[in-house]
Amino acid sequence: MKETVLKKFAEVFGDSEGAKVYFAPGRVNLIGEHTDYNGGHVFPCALTIGTYGVARKREDRRLRFYSMNFEGLGVIESSLEDLKPSKEADWTNYPKGVIWAFGEKGMAVPCGMDLLLNGNIPNGSGLSSSASVEVLTGFILRDFFGFDVSNQDLALIGQYSENHFKKVNCGIMDQFAIAMGKKGHAIFLDTATLEYEYAPVKLENAKIVIACSNKKRGLGDSKYNERRSECEEALKELRQETDVKSLGELDEEAFERAKHCIGSEVRVRRARHAVYENQRTIRAVEALGRNDVEQFGRLMNESHRSLRNDYEVTGVELDTLVEEAWKVDGVIGSRMTGAGFGGCTVSLVKDEAIDTFIERVGNAYREKIGYAADFYVVEIGDGPCVL
Repeated sequence: MKETVLKKFAEVFGDSEGAKVYFAPGRVNLIGEHTDYNGGHVFPCALTIGTYGVARKREDRRLRFYSMNFEGLGVIESSLEDLKPSKEADWTNYPKGVIWAFGEKGMAVPCGMDLLLNGNIPNGSGLSSSASVEVLTGFILRDFFGFDVSNQDLALIGQYSENHFKKVNCGIMDQFAIAMGKKGHAIFLDTATLEYEYAPVKLENAKIVIACSNKKRGLGDSKYNERRSECEEALKELRQETDVKSLGELDEEAFERAKHCIGSEVRVRRARHAVYENQRTIRAVEALGRNDVEQFGRLMNESHRSLRNDYEVTGVELDTLVEEAWKVDGVIGSRMTGAGFGGCTVSLVKDEAIDTFIERVGNAYREKIGYAADFYVVEIGDGPCVL
């Protein structure tokens, strides 16, 4: 891939002298969905698929962007003086947003750059191609200009750019999982405090399989912000009886005692998902620590039911992928992953069942939905790097 992107960079920008090649992974969240903005725990891992970038400093203030994933758009030009969101070339808002966010944090980028990207994360899949581009851009800026920021800072700057430049109210999980990725490990992250620990994911004779629904979704125009505000409203109502800063501070018992304060059945269900999912995530990580992969799988299944029934973010595509997965012998657990409303599912599948899983789930999906899903057998990889 390094040679491919360098060759393309030379083709697009004239030559590749002085250019460097970088990589930032995508991520998948094994369990702990829609808990990150509710002060709960998440359990994501970085993947070995992600975004490749070739970058070179310029002598002037111009920014030139090119994506091999959107070749029809050609080279998109901008400048450090013109860092505003673009409607025409939406993907450029991720690198531009990070450059803008560095400036907002007192680290003005002193010169322009040429940047070529090529991602092998399925676009719109919910495996965080956008956060991958954000972390990659931050990593490049640190490498180019010597900014004094840690990988954790890169995650926070990426989130800041998405919240304030892109105006998408995302939590910290995606950028954190990508910036802090560690091969063979998932990250047990408390999103309220950013305390984290690496947990080895030892799947003997089993693999992580991602099924991409190929239903595209946009976070900003989905119901993501609506769900977030429903949880915020429920939290305000619960505070009539409980002194908590976030839903993540409640366990199931405390929630059941106080839920009568919540003024609508819909908000009860939203808050119940956030509370129960957080507790499920804690128990799932404990199960993995005991090598109880079967219990981890059962908790994944429970997570999907809660996202379907209480949080209502699945939809027919994701439900079909998961419900068909549950019918296949050798599937340890399966659930939607990411924000929902399209995107992907993540399943733990025994090695001997992988081919059957892909064939049966794929056939049933095509028959019911009318188009194909794509399947990826993935491995857990490291965070961003220079290649």
